[in-house]
Amino acid sequence: MRIKLKIPFKLVIIAIVFAFYSCKKENTTYSENKAQTDVSQEHPKLILTAQGVKDIRAQLGSIPIFDQTLEVVKAEIDAEIEAGIEVPIPKDYSGGYTHVRHKRNWFVLQQAGLLYQILDDEKYAKYVKDMLMQYEALYKTLPLHPKTRSYARGKLFWQCLNDSNWLVYVSQAYDCIYNYLSEEERNKLETNLFKPFADHISIDSPQFYQRVHNHSTWGNTAVGMIGLVMDDQELIDRALYGIKDLKLDATKKDDDGGFLNKDGKAGFLANIEEPFSPDGYYNEGPYYQRYAMYPFLIFAEGLHNVKPELKIFEYKEGVLMKSINALLNLSDADGDFFPLNDGQKGMSYYNNALVTAVDISYHFGDQDPGLLSIAKEQDRVLLDDSGLAVALGIKNGKVEPFTKKSINLSDGPNGTQGGVAILRNEAIELVFKYAAQGSSHGHYDKLSYSLYEDGEEILQDYGLSRYVNIEQKGGGNYLKENKTWAKQTIAHNTVTQNETSHFNGKYEIGSQHHSVLNYFSSDNPNVQVASAKESNAYPGTELLRTMAIIKDEDFEKPYMLDIMKVTSNEANQYDFPFYYFGQVLQTNFDYNSPKILQPLGAKNGYQHLYLEGIGNELDENTKFSWFSNNKFYTLTTITNNKDEILFTRIGANDPEFNLRRDPALLLRTKNEKNKTFVSLIETHGSYSPVTESAKNSNSSIKEIKMVLDTEAYTAIQITNIKGNTKLFITANINASAEAKHTLKINDKNYEWSGSYYFK
Repeated sequence: MRIKLKIPFKLVIIAIVFAFYSCKKENTTYSENKAQTDVSQEHPKLILTAQGVKDIRAQLGSIPIFDQTLEVVKAEIDAEIEAGIEVPIPKDYSGGYTHVRHKRNWFVLQQAGLLYQILDDEKYAKYVKDMLMQYEALYKTLPLHPKTRSYARGKLFWQCLNDSNWLVYVSQAYDCIYNYLSEEERNKLETNLFKPFADHISIDSPQFYQRVHNHSTWGNTAVGMIGLVMDDQELIDRALYGIKDLKLDATKKDDDGGFLNKDGKAGFLANIEEPFSPDGYYNEGPYYQRYAMYPFLIFAEGLHNVKPELKIFEYKEGVLMKSINALLNLSDADGDFFPLNDGQKGMSYYNNALVTAVDISYHFGDQDPGLLSIAKEQDRVLLDDSGLAVALGIKNGKVEPFTKKSINLSDGPNGTQGGVAILRNEAIELVFKYAAQGSSHGHYDKLSYSLYEDGEEILQDYGLSRYVNIEQKGGGNYLKENKTWAKQTIAHNTVTQNETSHFNGKYEIGSQHHSVLNYFSSDNPNVQVASAKESNAYPGTELLRTMAIIKDEDFEKPYMLDIMKVTSNEANQYDFPFYYFGQVLQTNFDYNSPKILQPLGAKNGYQHLYLEGIGNELDENTKFSWFSNNKFYTLTTITNNKDEILFTRIGANDPEFNLRRDPALLLRTKNEKNKTFVSLIETHGSYSPVTESAKNSNSSIKEIKMVLDTEAYTAIQITNIKGNTKLFITANINASAEAKHTLKINDKNYEWSGSYYFK
């Protein structure tokens, strides 16, 4: 039987009023404070949304990868709460104690805010509030950071970049506890901490903020994220479009050697428009693309949730989503990013920024099931709406492999400034760089390449010279050897002319030019080819490089064919290095080793190379075999008796041991106008240290021969030890896929359509 109670209307009104004023108590919980959601908009709203909180709570305990991530984060933050809050006075560079502590704090604040929302436990909100109040008390007393090295000093950190990192994460924490705080507390934080913090990053530091660069992307995102939480349209506009009516000194360089923005383009949208090509390649390279993807995607998600009318994920034809796929394809078989430009080796898609990228791409994209396989490998998800979507996808059995194929990624805002080609065949990966300069993080290495097998380097790109966040090595910052060695042309697998780097090692020259694609072909699964030209690295000299990965039934594994055609209007010295790893096994030439090691040269990187041996009187084919990672490799290259082979090793003029002592074999040609370097690299066989047995340790190449080399065509004949012969012809001009070719070589006619011929 139902009992109906009659409650006087006046009592109902009294109850409502009482409930309203009760919600205004200082430390009311989220569930008790819903009446305050009209203060701004419903919170949280940036990355974790109010609806997302409801959906997550409804699924907890039934979504394994999310539950596992939550358990790990909860244990981590509980330990931090137990240890107590520490907000030290800033004094250190990267890697120093105060730097690391403030960096740790931004992660802890963000994660504690998420835990408050998901677990509805007030202790996490109180922890975030208490730490923010300590930062409020500290920040209003801070001068510029005491370390003066940066072109744009922060206050919590030695550079505005790290200050921006802090605000990007802390904005998310503030969003999560927004309704937990009283209006008075919010005003205090916004007036004394968040607004001045955003102003310092932007108004006070235009040389940092008003640019197109990964640094300014972080700055734009920091200002925009806190603007979204505070519902401050001025800050949001400043983030999107930059600071209006601001004049900069365009001749001033930053600490990375790049110039400040000269054309007035600035703000978050400009930082999407300029660095990304239509294919999603980021001009600074994958290492910095990885670093920049977090602010790009986090702010984009915040804008999508709070300002959906901007349609941010559709901007520039959806390039942010394309960039995630491009970045994943710029990694080797182990998920490590190729170290193009200033790139630290070992950075991979297991990094937190790529967890963010994969989850956001899956949630806001087309829910590609291949992304779920990467998320499974990452073994964690974001504790927000997108992380929930991934967790549900994995739970519901939607996982499929993420397949990396040969791909050509254009460079430049319109895709017309060269690019990067990745050729893949079985376990072999070739990375061919013919891109633009790459902003201030670019290297002088036109038409360079690196070669991998099963994620291991066969021929390497050195990457950067920096020990990130290791204070003992230059404060964790770039070392001087990054300019004197890592950026120089001789440090890369490409041609150096007259011991001088491309563009004379000058950023202002190199940034004006880019290489040009001749052709890219990946339709034939057995023959993958990329070809590109460079006409500006050296005045009066043109470089044309054609690289192929070829799967031939006569060979155990795919091999690399490399044709570098150099044409000049005067005689030069050309150096052509191979930066291999491992132990020398065998050569078919004699060489002498000096008793005292001396540098190979005096500048442009040569001062850092020891000369360890010289070989001359070379045959028509020079062969060099080495052993690495229990596998065998052989280089066969076309030479003549005027060429020299130099054994070199990195490490000269390096008293602080900042450089790795890696070896290289260098082919040198003197006093030649035109030279075509033709090389073939085989990977073959294996060795078992357990059984002490070697299999297929010898080369399968009998001879490679250049049977034609004209302005229009270059033809290479490849003969294996069984006497089987194949011919590869590349079109140096008129190389479109539709072009028809007729050619006579040694009284034999060849006809084909397309960019190359192989048979």
